[in-house]
Amino acid sequence: MGADGTQEAKTTYREAMREALQAALRSDDRVFLMGEDVGRYGGCFGVSLGLLEEFGPERVRDTPLSESAFVGAGIGAALAGMRPIVEIMTVNFSLLALDQILNNAATLLHMSGGQLPVPLVIRMTTGAGRQLAAQHSHSLEGWYAHIPGIRVLAPATLEDARHMLAPALADPDPVLIFEHGSLYNVSGELLPPAEPVDLDHAAIRRPGTDISLITYGGSLPKALAAADELASEDISAEVIDLRTLRPLDGAALTASVARTHRAVVIDEAWRTGSLAAEVSARITEESFYDLDAPVERVCSAEVPMPYARRLEEAALPQVADIVAAAHRAVD
Repeated sequence: MGADGTQEAKTTYREAMREALQAALRSDDRVFLMGEDVGRYGGCFGVSLGLLEEFGPERVRDTPLSESAFVGAGIGAALAGMRPIVEIMTVNFSLLALDQILNNAATLLHMSGGQLPVPLVIRMTTGAGRQLAAQHSHSLEGWYAHIPGIRVLAPATLEDARHMLAPALADPDPVLIFEHGSLYNVSGELLPPAEPVDLDHAAIRRPGTDISLITYGGSLPKALAAADELASEDISAEVIDLRTLRPLDGAALTASVARTHRAVVIDEAWRTGSLAAEVSARITEESFYDLDAPVERVCSAEVPMPYARRLEEAALPQVADIVAAAHRAVD
């Protein structure tokens, strides 16, 4: 039981995502799920396991191995009044559908003078840390956050995994949801929401006064662990979970830096041209006179993601890297 008497449920990030899909399919006959292996196999990462048996092959549809084709089919279905959820196995494979996402889904509402909304949700796994090598492990969500006309979400907690899907389906614009592969097995207590999940604002996951650790998705647990380590050294770190990468919650960034006067941005993508670069630029533009030190960035090494475990770990942002960056800003 929660402190307020609310019943808590033990679950995992994967199960929370599955519950979200199940609730969406049950609540609206226009909703259907399609993608590679989402049906009989239960999803490459097990998220849709059991949904085919409950909803049948018309609403849980296995597709050919052609991302451009089935994302295009999802766009057409959305234009026709359906509420499709399209699963792309990994973010690397989404590049095969980039033409559909950028040139069709993101632009049709604008190009039609507001006549053709595309209420499409695209889910995909992102990130490294699981020894899946360079073609299955990169963090490209910052590329998509560059595109006007879409919303980009990165649920990092059980609550967001469970409750972001419903408002995403209600959005008249295309919504991309990036699920970090390292989070699927994360378990914990899931409370029923007191109110609908807010897709417009970042979340303070830990308050602090000395430095802001700004991140999203799979890097959130590392930022929280770094904050714990810094706390043992009497450095109070505030942890900001961006949650929505487009549109960015700029007000949350400026408010946090106004409190702490220092910032570290943690982003699993490559440093050059990254979302971390955009966040850093915004802080510099909006909060320059609040800063007592340059903005620090902790990103992946600029190499194709290695397969070997030790090399992969060396390429990725780690807790020690975040702590070191925080010390550079504070000391």
